[in-house]
Formats: sequence, structure tokens, C-alpha cells
Amino acid sequence: MSEDTGVTGLLGRYGPWALVVGGSEGVGAAFAEQLARAGLGVVLVARKPEALGEVADRVLAHGAPCRVLALDLLDADATARIVEAVADLDLGLLVLNAGANTYRSRFVEADLARVQAVIDLNVTRPLELCRELGARLAARGRGGILVVGSSAGYLGHADISIYAAAKAFARIFTEGLWLELGQVGVDVLHLVLGLTATPAMERAGLDLTGAADPADVAAQGLAALGTGPVHVVRQQAEVAARRSGLDRAALVAGNYGGMHAMLGGPSPGPS
Repeated sequence: MSEDTGVTGLLGRYGPWALVVGGSEGVGAAFAEQLARAGLGVVLVARKPEALGEVADRVLAHGAPCRVLALDLLDADATARIVEAVADLDLGLLVLNAGANTYRSRFVEADLARVQAVIDLNVTRPLELCRELGARLAARGRGGILVVGSSAGYLGHADISIYAAAKAFARIFTEGLWLELGQVGVDVLHLVLGLTATPAMERAGLDLTGAADPADVAAQGLAALGTGPVHVVRQQAEVAARRSGLDRAALVAGNYGGMHAMLGGPSPGPS
């Protein structure tokens, strides 16, 4: 759908400004630095002002302009505030990196307000931002949207079923958006991550042995933008392929023990 962009072609294809939602650490921070190195101005959005400031300093050190917006994506006015913050910019790239599992529970015992928060963070806000800013890119006739996803969205998981379903939704939605916006010159990519050495995964207590490096993951995503609709990082390619098989009972049940142990619990067989 587009010429080979590569890192050297990012400014021409996706500049002069990029918006990185979830840009205060990990993969989001890596995206911000790599875009700044390519010459793009970066708008950073996340909850933590101090962490955002640190990333902004690194962006500025590359000679790129930077804006910072500290907000909680679960706030009702979050989308409106983000749209307003970039209203005067020639925005060419939207990177949606925010989205995590903030709640674990068996669904039939779940607090539905907390379930809704997982949906809002991983589905509602990304949809709103793609609608509002995607329309700008479509009118512009050039640009890109990169949505960071998870291999958790390739099959169902106990205790994090809503998060996994949200990530599955995001992948299928992005494929459709790729078809629609590709017709008007806008590239769309869903970047599928697995275990990655990010502060968020460390805080979650995950064993990060063998985890992918955030900078490498971001570089893969930027290199794949324009070749969409989906790019699975090479560290997860075998996992995603395996989880896409047809024997869903065997796959879901077989994955259960390992995931349960990785998330900090024992690994009993499913009941």
C-alpha cells in the first residue's frame, strides 16, 4: 500500500508530527526516540508526568520538537483533550501503545466496573482516537496508524478473558481499518507483541527471561508500517502461528497451565 518506508523514509511518509499514546516508558518510549531520530516531532501522552518528562528530554536531545500531555485515558474527556492538543499540528502518525490488563478475575465473579475499565482502555479509547484522528489522516491523504497488540489476543485465557478478547478485537478491527484507509493513502498496522522487557511487565511480576527488547520491537513495527495489516514480532511468530490452529479446545487448554504460572499462580488443569 505504500513505498518502503524504513527508518530513513519515516519523516517523508509520516512526518512532520507523530502522536505516541502510552509513550512514557517501554515500547512507547522506544517509538518516541526512534521517531525523533528520524526527524519527526513527537507528542507524548501518558499518565505519569515525571516519566513523560524524562522521555521528552530524550526526544529533545535528538533535536526534535516535543509536546507532553499527562492524562489518564480512562478519564471521560481523554480523547477530546488529546485531539485538542494536536489540533494545530500537521499530524502524520498515530501510535497507540497504551493498553494493558489492569484486572484479573474469573468473569462470573468479576467487578463489572473494573471489567469496563479494561474495555475502555484497550478498545473504547483506541476506537475514539482512530475515528477522530484517522479522519484527519484520511483527509490529508498520507500518514499512518500503528496499533500495538498482544499475542494474548490469539486465544482465550482464564482470569484475563476480557483483556485477551479486547486484544483480539483490536487486531480484527485494525485489519478492517487497513482496508478502508489504505484506499486513501494511509498505512495501518497492528503490531503483535509477546513477552517484552518493559517496566509494566516487570511490575506485573512476570519472568522476563528471554523477553524481547523494547527498542527492537519498536524498530520492527516502524519497519513493517506500510506492509500491514498485521506484523507479529519475530520473537512471537511461532507462538502466534501455533495459537491460530483449528483445534481450539486443545490449544486453549494446553496454553492454560503455562499462562497461569507466568501470571503468578499455580498451574492446575482447567476445570
